[in-house]
Amino acid sequence: MGNQLLYQYEDHWPTQLGVVSVADGTVTFRGHDLLNDLEDLSWMDLLMYGITGRRFSPAQLELFQGLWKICVSYPEPRIWNNRVAALGGSVRSTPGLSLGAAIAVTDATIYGQRPMSGVFDFLQRARVTRDSGETLEDFVARELKTYRGIPGYGRPLRSVDERLAPAERLARRLGLWGGTYTVLAFEVANILKSRRMGMNVAAIAGGLYADQGLTATEYSRATVLAFSAGMVHCEIDAARHAEGTLLPLRCDRLDYNGPQRRVW
Repeated sequence: MGNQLLYQYEDHWPTQLGVVSVADGTVTFRGHDLLNDLEDLSWMDLLMYGITGRRFSPAQLELFQGLWKICVSYPEPRIWNNRVAALGGSVRSTPGLSLGAAIAVTDATIYGQRPMSGVFDFLQRARVTRDSGETLEDFVARELKTYRGIPGYGRPLRSVDERLAPAERLARRLGLWGGTYTVLAFEVANILKSRRMGMNVAAIAGGLYADQGLTATEYSRATVLAFSAGMVHCEIDAARHAEGTLLPLRCDRLDYNGPQRRVW
């Protein structure tokens, strides 16, 4: 990189996204006065405008907010990222540290952000491949052979995802059902039926967001806080119980088969 590039940024940060003027207290957000020009924006509206630079319709914003609630706002402390938030509350950490750590582990390999981003990427590649003339069946077969699975399909514990119907009902009510990527998600689900890999809600959510014109990076940023409602609920709940009592486990319940204790 060299020092020349660093010299260009010394005491200088060129940006078109946001800045605060110390002189007059003006807050500029993507070229607009945040405190005056954008005062009518809801939090979701502001978030999506900040991420994409585009304004979305009221129906689209309601869809994004509704999918957050339906998909990942479960108040269950046994869910892996919620457990981190609950552990923070149980040991009397601050809400900021508890939720920050929980959001960090949401970027997991099997659950959470990576599968959500994975199915978004998969649907986009599936469309490009199909448009180029290859059958969707062949594409899905190749993906399974290469990766042994497809994000958004298959779910542990329960074969039927209880979130699918509410997500579809929401999108239909808002007039946002039936877009290209959403339909594609169901076509893939039909192909995977014989393999007993049922669709989970990540496939529908990815399809619905893609149908609103988001890119993969925009989708990842738009959903990074989606789990937070469930997290804060679990942190509050754990903080109301006796300190350190979240899901304790007696040592004699562990079936330990490792090295025995050594005597020095």
